[in-house]
Amino acid sequence: MTTLLLHHADFLDHLTAPGHPERPDRLKALHAALDHEAFAALRREEAPLGDKDVAALAHPQEYVERVHRAIPEVGLASIDADTVVSPGSWNACLRGIGAISRAVDAVVAREVNNAFAAIRPPGHHAETDTAMGFCVFNNAAVTARYAQKQHGLERVAIVDWDVHHGNGTQDIFWSDASVLYASTHQMPLYPGTGARSETGVGNIVNAPLAAGDGSDHFREAFNERILPSVKNFAPDLIIISAGFDAHHRDPLAELNLEHEDFAWATGKLMDLADDHAGGRLVSVLEGGYDLRGLAVSAAAHIRMLMSA
Repeated sequence: MTTLLLHHADFLDHLTAPGHPERPDRLKALHAALDHEAFAALRREEAPLGDKDVAALAHPQEYVERVHRAIPEVGLASIDADTVVSPGSWNACLRGIGAISRAVDAVVAREVNNAFAAIRPPGHHAETDTAMGFCVFNNAAVTARYAQKQHGLERVAIVDWDVHHGNGTQDIFWSDASVLYASTHQMPLYPGTGARSETGVGNIVNAPLAAGDGSDHFREAFNERILPSVKNFAPDLIIISAGFDAHHRDPLAELNLEHEDFAWATGKLMDLADDHAGGRLVSVLEGGYDLRGLAVSAAAHIRMLMSA
């Protein structure tokens, strides 16, 4: 067995305005980094076209239809102050749903050890019925709901190390004790949520970091708050909201992580997946806007996944 990479050219057809940080070049840089002999054993599949009803596992059906109606025939349309869609965005969103569905299916069936969905647009800012922060559907939340509904996995942990707090994931699972949401992120920073005092029904664990914090603070937050919470929750599946914008090169924030930090955190979560979830782990791409920082960090993350 190995690691499964889900990808598709349709993700490049989700277009944004010139200068927008969430752009197709992000995936081009990531795939260029994976074009190396170290990744020869990586199992690569094109993401199938997903079912919009799967998106409705985490969002109201009316919201899913509203997004569909917002897709323009030509040009660009804004569905939020900084969330843009283009004619290719609907297929990109459905490929994302297909990627995460296939990832869960493959991991649960033990076809592979774990899976990484290299998808866009990202998802963790998308709330129950609101698109925001470059995000349309909440991919990690849909992954969790799909695993529960399709495979009967009762307890799912989502660990989010994107530099921005995943307000959308927190919103969706705020009152749902079957899903743990644990996040490290810079604070204060967009979107303004993520304080330690935000705990839901005991299933929300926030470990905010301050501007300028680096490896030591990140690893301390993981060791003292994130990892113990996941261990105590004993999930049937671990999902990683894998944003790489906490890397020191990223232009949208001020944390100072190195690519080795993402590999270290990946290994820690793989250990917990082995101990509590039968090894089941799915990682979903979120942010990361410096192309070099994204490429080296995602490569380090995937290389660690392949070590299972």
